[in-house]
Amino acid sequence: MTKSSHRVIVIGAGIGGLTTAALLARRDYKVCVFDSAIVPGGCASTFKRKGFIFDVGATQVAGLESGGIHHRIFTELGVELPNATHCDPACAVFLPRENEPIKVWRDREKWQAERAKQFPGSERFWQLMNALFQASWKFQSRDPVLPPCNLWDVRQLISAIRLDTLITVPFTLMTVGDALRLLGLSGDRRLRTFLDMQLKLYSQVNAEETALLYAATALGVSQTPQGLSHLEGSMQVLSDRLTEALKKHGGELRMRHRIEQIIVDKGKAIGVKIRNLKTGEVWQEEAEEIVANVTVQNLQELVGDRERSPSLSPPFFLPTSFLNWKKYQYRIDKLPSPSGAFVVYLGVDRAAIPENCPPHLQFLYDYNGEIGENNSLFVSVSKPGDGRASEGKGTIIASSFVHTRQWWRGTKEDYEQLKADYTRDAIARLGDYFHLTPATILHQEAATPRTFAHFTGRAEGYVGGVGQRLSTFGPFGFGTRTPIQNLWLVGDSTHPGEGTAGVSYSALTAVRQICNW
Repeated sequence: MTKSSHRVIVIGAGIGGLTTAALLARRDYKVCVFDSAIVPGGCASTFKRKGFIFDVGATQVAGLESGGIHHRIFTELGVELPNATHCDPACAVFLPRENEPIKVWRDREKWQAERAKQFPGSERFWQLMNALFQASWKFQSRDPVLPPCNLWDVRQLISAIRLDTLITVPFTLMTVGDALRLLGLSGDRRLRTFLDMQLKLYSQVNAEETALLYAATALGVSQTPQGLSHLEGSMQVLSDRLTEALKKHGGELRMRHRIEQIIVDKGKAIGVKIRNLKTGEVWQEEAEEIVANVTVQNLQELVGDRERSPSLSPPFFLPTSFLNWKKYQYRIDKLPSPSGAFVVYLGVDRAAIPENCPPHLQFLYDYNGEIGENNSLFVSVSKPGDGRASEGKGTIIASSFVHTRQWWRGTKEDYEQLKADYTRDAIARLGDYFHLTPATILHQEAATPRTFAHFTGRAEGYVGGVGQRLSTFGPFGFGTRTPIQNLWLVGDSTHPGEGTAGVSYSALTAVRQICNW
């Protein structure tokens, strides 16, 4: 069979799905992407209201620098990278009852001086994190396959290992909390709180639970020569360029089409059941490969129940595609509940935004409260001339991690009241920093886990993927290979997961595996 007759169906037009599809189309596979939404991009898409453009979820991008994952992929696809500016500082973090933020500078020397001022006596910790970041970044740049699931994967992993990788080995089973205790820093409340806030954004869990090697990469990617970027126009530009590449290389994109089932026969994925959401028509299509850009919870629903209770619990260190589907399901069932998000979108008069406001801010309001549930907010602010608002106006997007279950209980009236309460509290919190009045707020609306579930199809409105605990990060996480032959998983449930750069790495891994399958 030639590549041009080798049909691939991709479920989901998020960044992971579009990247996989475009790269496969570039390599002469016959590719079609299906998505139930109106526009592509998933949690990295945008919407427009009253002349304002709001990023739905993701608001910053890593990997645009030379050699970065987006730079590599766009170069192969033959499309231009979107215009962007560096976020510097990458984030300004406000701890409770403090008016001066901790600024995460892109320049390494400025960041070193900042943390020396903010966290005296902590430099040994940051030196350790930098050493682990440098080794991990070089390792990741050699395209290892994690977790390895067959001989080809193992060869890719071994070829990525060098002497400089060995420094990471003693720290593989350590968390950030372990490192803080080892260095005598566990009692530094400001340092631990800062790490909790930053890591919750990237790994979905706090410092005590986050795998140390993952944290080193997440915390180190903000500095030169890497860095976080703010796209001109909106986050939608990223998916628009990938869509352009997909079509340029002969692939198809069908929006408003929902995949309702992955058809499996004798342990092999052979096709999908599709519903056209405009007409209601339902039919089946066959394919040699099926790539799912969905959460692991959604994947389980699409394949269906197959006796979920294995006789023995699989050990966490066993690569997931070494499991049969029954044990794979069991592992999904045992995952701690992921977070959802509550988001307030504000279109404002520019007078509401302080002078020299950083593009990204984090606020924690009470040391005794949890990170989320409106006790903390992650805020993204548009810049003049970045295409998100007309002259003299701007956008403010504030999000907070929330427990999803409460948003699905009770009556419609209960839900609307909860949403109104969270909106009121979030705007009141934001008013401590921004000048928010009825005159300066020109548009406001909010999104909840139910909103994300409706528009992105993510189970229960989960965001951010699988938490990067020791049992689920890197070599112990969910791979792009699944236990079902010819069924692949990409997106934020896989290694390395979170963010547009992470899901693009997972897409590239899946493409390399399919091409060598």
